[in-house]
Amino acid sequence: MNIQYIIQQLISESLADLYSASVQLGNIPVTLTKPEIKGDYTVTLFPFAKELKLNPHQMGQNLKDSLSGRHPHFSSIEVAGGFLNFTLSDDYWISVLNEVNTQIQPEEEKLKYIIEFSSPNTNKPLHLGHIRNILLGDSMSNILNALGHNVTKVQVINDRGIAICKSMVAYKLFGEGKDPQSLGVKGDHFVGDMYVLFDTKLKEEYKAWQSSDEAAQMLAQSGKSNVPEEFFAEYKNQYFNRQSELGLIARKMLSDWEAGDEATLQLWKTMNSWVYDGMNETYKRLGITFDKNYYESQTYLLGKQAVNLGLEKGIFTRQEDSSVWIDLTDRGLDRKLLLRSDGTSVYITQDIGLALQRYDEFQFDRMVYVVADEQNYHFQVLFQILKTMGEKFADNLYHLSYGMVELPTGKMKSREGTVVDADDLIAEVVTEAAQSGQERGGMALLSQEERDEIFRIIGLGALKYHMIKVAPKKKMIFDPLESVDMQGQTSPYIQNAYVRIQSILRREKPEVKSVSGIHLDNQEIELIKWMTTFEETVRIAGRTYDPSQLANYLYALAKTLHRYYHDVPILTAQEDSIKTMRLLLISKVSDFLKVGMKLLGIEMPERM
Repeated sequence: MNIQYIIQQLISESLADLYSASVQLGNIPVTLTKPEIKGDYTVTLFPFAKELKLNPHQMGQNLKDSLSGRHPHFSSIEVAGGFLNFTLSDDYWISVLNEVNTQIQPEEEKLKYIIEFSSPNTNKPLHLGHIRNILLGDSMSNILNALGHNVTKVQVINDRGIAICKSMVAYKLFGEGKDPQSLGVKGDHFVGDMYVLFDTKLKEEYKAWQSSDEAAQMLAQSGKSNVPEEFFAEYKNQYFNRQSELGLIARKMLSDWEAGDEATLQLWKTMNSWVYDGMNETYKRLGITFDKNYYESQTYLLGKQAVNLGLEKGIFTRQEDSSVWIDLTDRGLDRKLLLRSDGTSVYITQDIGLALQRYDEFQFDRMVYVVADEQNYHFQVLFQILKTMGEKFADNLYHLSYGMVELPTGKMKSREGTVVDADDLIAEVVTEAAQSGQERGGMALLSQEERDEIFRIIGLGALKYHMIKVAPKKKMIFDPLESVDMQGQTSPYIQNAYVRIQSILRREKPEVKSVSGIHLDNQEIELIKWMTTFEETVRIAGRTYDPSQLANYLYALAKTLHRYYHDVPILTAQEDSIKTMRLLLISKVSDFLKVGMKLLGIEMPERM
């Protein structure tokens, strides 16, 4: 029974009878009435009153008179200004309670999605910034799957380039032949330490160079002899490419890699394998899987053929130095380089080729790139280039842009070793969860193994929910201690609502699947209302690529349940029929909490 549809239908009929107005049902907004106002569903009349040049309040009175007695489940209809508020009968809400479930009807148009997320580098472990990316990509994949779409999860692993060579040089020069296994550390952490070590050695080299005759001569020629700090700060990147011995070795290693030097390739494969082992362990902890991996070492040459075709069609232009560009200034963008003068490609060239390859491979209907907002312009240009090339899938590309994550202590820097590794972050939230659980002392009868598993579920849930509850486009600060707060908008708060229900159901489960003839109080009706909005909330999250919609819904449902648990007796209800109804009600609420959190990638403990 879709009461919103019934209300729309009756309003449409009454508008036709009263004013000879033809209004499509979809143009009649029916929303849940605000909690502070009497009623269950509200129709806003202002748009119709304006069009018909009528007083909204008087129009409401006329509609109320026309609708009274038209449906058995309308217990009252109230007019409040330009709003018509419908209060429904207990029988209606009981029928909804009997029927409501977590099943989500598939979207009418089932689409084939590619979701690209994570996209790590093999010179460092996954870190805090990756976590938000990964959780957005995974939760969106779950939500779109639940809506009946075919979702393929992919990642592009950046396994080549000068940054990778920096880690390789540091290991070759300063690694002393050690390896992750001999040191008892994760491989991605070991390689990340090599990357930090390279930067440390580069700084030492640069500092020593600043005292050289060459640096003094350059400083004198710069006209900035009175501010050497400023000069050297500006010159640091140029130093790596011109004077640095370490920079020379790193560039030589990159050249050797591109030339297929056997020793260089072997070192590259070995160190990448260490990183993959470590990353896969982290993914496993987070419960993340991918359907396909792409590697930059295999895709960085993609796109050159597309550029050549674009040159033939006159879409791209070749300059006198042989570089290839596209001019997008007439579309509010800049000129963009596609091939350097030496014929080598740039990142966007690879992205063009990879998009073409994926379409050939999957014939997708939508492709979503989960990438931080620092790359907003890159994706505007990429999508515009593909449109200019006439690719029919170009209008179906979406950049799920998200704000950066900071800690209460500020930003992170990879080269300086101030990045928070994902593994360290996971360990910290699990430790915070354990400490919080031990303080409550609610699991004294469980074994240590059982407690550790519960702490793992609570800690990971805290991390995931805290990242997902913030709308993607907003920047955020992640506070591990705040994430495990049992009283805030957190996963433990939602998990505790579920656990409270399970503690009751372990003592007595509902004996029937349906009830009838029972009076409901306002809190019970509110819980039923929240359950009826679950499916539409999931749909909105899917359409807007915003899983925070679902995260915030689950918090509101849990908050309503906690208040109900506190105010209303369940097992000690005075009548058996009321107790049965309340057991059925909370049992269904627990289903919605569990299914909703699963869509966010969060497990539910049975005790905490």
